Amino acid sequence: MKTFYRLLFYLILTSISRAESGNAGSEAQRARISLREVTSIVLANNPAIQQALRKWGAAKARVTQEGAWDDLRVSGSSRAARFVDVAPNAFTDQMVSVEQIIPLTGKNLLRARVAAADAVAAFEQARREQLDVLAKTRASYFRLANAYAQLELNRKNIVSLRQIAEVSRSRYEVGKANAAEPLAGEVEASKLLESEQDILRNISAEQSQLNVLMNRDAFAPLGQPEETKIKSTVPSMEQARALALANRPEIKIAQAKIDMEKSRVDLSRRNWIPDPAIKVEAQRYNDSRQAASELDAGVSFTVPWVNPGKYSAAVREAKENLAAAEHGLELTNAESLGLLRNALQKVHTAKHHVELFRDKLVPQARQAFEANQFAYETGKASFLEWITAQRNLRDLEAMGQQHVADYYAALADLEAVVGADLNLFPSTTMKKTK
Repeated sequence: MKTFYRLLFYLILTSISRAESGNAGSEAQRARISLREVTSIVLANNPAIQQALRKWGAAKARVTQEGAWDDLRVSGSSRAARFVDVAPNAFTDQMVSVEQIIPLTGKNLLRARVAAADAVAAFEQARREQLDVLAKTRASYFRLANAYAQLELNRKNIVSLRQIAEVSRSRYEVGKANAAEPLAGEVEASKLLESEQDILRNISAEQSQLNVLMNRDAFAPLGQPEETKIKSTVPSMEQARALALANRPEIKIAQAKIDMEKSRVDLSRRNWIPDPAIKVEAQRYNDSRQAASELDAGVSFTVPWVNPGKYSAAVREAKENLAAAEHGLELTNAESLGLLRNALQKVHTAKHHVELFRDKLVPQARQAFEANQFAYETGKASFLEWITAQRNLRDLEAMGQQHVADYYAALADLEAVVGADLNLFPSTTMKKTK
């Protein structure tokens, strides 16, 4: 019977060793990646960022179009046939005219101001896209680093479990333990193997996410993340509040909309004043030898005063849109402060978890495990107490590592909410936007 359990136990250990060596060999061939490298590639190649920047470039081009004068208008006509007899030089045979609207009221400049405000909104939208993509990239990077750390912890726990199993096997051989103890070790080993497959799946998912964000093939190989030093100095609530109100893209967009609607109110009022069109016309008579027999000049303009309801309604519409934009800014400010408070609380909570697990829970669990190990080896504790202490230590170490990743991801979210570089992460070469 002892021979059977020993053979079964060795088979379990052999399968664990093979899986561990195979995974270690495949990982040794992978290159390491840094957070700075990943974020630089994302900023340069991410399609969502490039799309937003192109839209901003298109919005800038619209400013020049809106500020330009109306096109010069040229017309001409020539006699095709005449079915009556007329005296020489009695009718015009050819006529050429040139007409240009002169924007004396400055409506084109107001339209350019509207387009400029829209370009500012497009720029802030591009900045929002950058912030969101960077937050996703950093969170995915930290989750990937956490998955590798969990994998390392899992394999260390396999080694620890082997030591536990070896001790229980030795005690079983001398009759100081029963057959249930090696079986319990086998069950724990099976759980660790199952957990390892879940961790490998998480690694694959985060690698795919990062490849997509970097605009690479999802199946492209990606190395293991390097250890990243993150500054833990988080701005105070007052500092973060001031930074958010001054830099958050949504607030900037709401302010740009107000500027846009103010320009539209001015434009609706100036629509009451027509812009004159100057016209120069050259005519040639039917029997004339000169190139131009007559040269005329004139001025024309629209008459908006005969349709007051139309233009009054346009002014009212512009004022209502301006009031709506002002309320929109108030709403955006309130929502932004709410998001900021939540983000700060998330950071503080995650930091508390990190410090609690790092400074108290994990060291205590490790001491308890070592004490139970010594007590079991001296016959003063049961195998169940020892294996329970080992499982508790394993779970707390995994949870502590998870809280570190959550804390770093919360810092990335905080920077995205504030809308400014808080100097928390390694600096990257941002794509210049002017």
